[in-house]
Amino acid sequence: MDYDTPLFFHVMQYAAAADRDVIDLVSGGPDWEPPAPLREGLREFADADPAEFQYPPSDGLRALREEIAARRGVDVDRVVVTNGAGEANYLAMAGALERDAGNEILLTDPVYPYYPGKARMLGADVRLVPVAEDGGLDVAAMREAASADTAAVLVNTPNNPTGAVYDADTMAAVADLAAEHDAVLISDEVYDHYDFSGRFESALSVDGDRAVVTNSFSKSMAVTGLRVGYGIFPPELADAARTRHMLVNVTGARPSQAAVLRALRETGPEYYEASRDLLRERIDAFTDALDAAGAEYVVPEGAFYVFARFEGFPGTLENVERLVDEAGVACMPGDTFGSYDEWVRFALVSPRAEEAAERLADYDGF
Repeated sequence: MDYDTPLFFHVMQYAAAADRDVIDLVSGGPDWEPPAPLREGLREFADADPAEFQYPPSDGLRALREEIAARRGVDVDRVVVTNGAGEANYLAMAGALERDAGNEILLTDPVYPYYPGKARMLGADVRLVPVAEDGGLDVAAMREAASADTAAVLVNTPNNPTGAVYDADTMAAVADLAAEHDAVLISDEVYDHYDFSGRFESALSVDGDRAVVTNSFSKSMAVTGLRVGYGIFPPELADAARTRHMLVNVTGARPSQAAVLRALRETGPEYYEASRDLLRERIDAFTDALDAAGAEYVVPEGAFYVFARFEGFPGTLENVERLVDEAGVACMPGDTFGSYDEWVRFALVSPRAEEAAERLADYDGF
């Protein structure tokens, strides 16, 4: 098989084995509290009838699917609850490839590495398309790269690792591009609650019938370990997605779905705004320290990552390990995300993010 193992766990294990204190800014697991109703839902489930501990419906609890469908303005039969957004993306790529409308998947460069990994695992040809200088989607470059062999165009907004947010015009343009080539537009919107620009636009609003939208509650509710995501599929792809999901997983976990459902119903907008406020403060403090360190960086419009580079300090695995050993800060090498081997990515999901920034500002290895 021609695909690479992502480096995330290697870096985390290297940091954990270091003989000094290390601040982990590697992986995107939020450090803040989940919604109170979610904890209450888990406690309540512990006392449920024994029947509730058996298999739920394969495509997800009906009430959770109905809640998602109502919020997203789609028919419930288009919603499949998945093992996080990761599985939803896998199902979307598989469905696009099974249409026999091409074998190529277009992705941005830089790119979240699990996308090309999944695509290659499915036997697809991957084409990485450079983003614009500000980290935003370069639709003209995407258009030039697309061909008759393009089965899917996959975008992620707000973006990991650049933090770019794609507005309505951008999403409409990429939807038109996909339609022109009979390709499926796959839009991973897992960071939709972390839009600081106010410009985020879901693919559902510009291409409601053809696009696949993937999402999860891992980031928005700070529960990456519960593994509750979902995909919204066009009617012609929904049945195949359900079947593949059943064959791979049988079903998802009932307790986590029940807890997420309660949290969806009982959590107000103030919870999400508090998370955004926390991240705004961290981003400001972190980028101030990067300025002091003489770094170049992309100011994130969304999500909770900062993509940066330091003069004369390429974003290689070797240099990332140096930062662990010499500065006590763990991050991800930029070459993990495509051709951006001069860059590194920091995940600001630690209460020590500001302290990490200070360590970088004081580090004399750059």
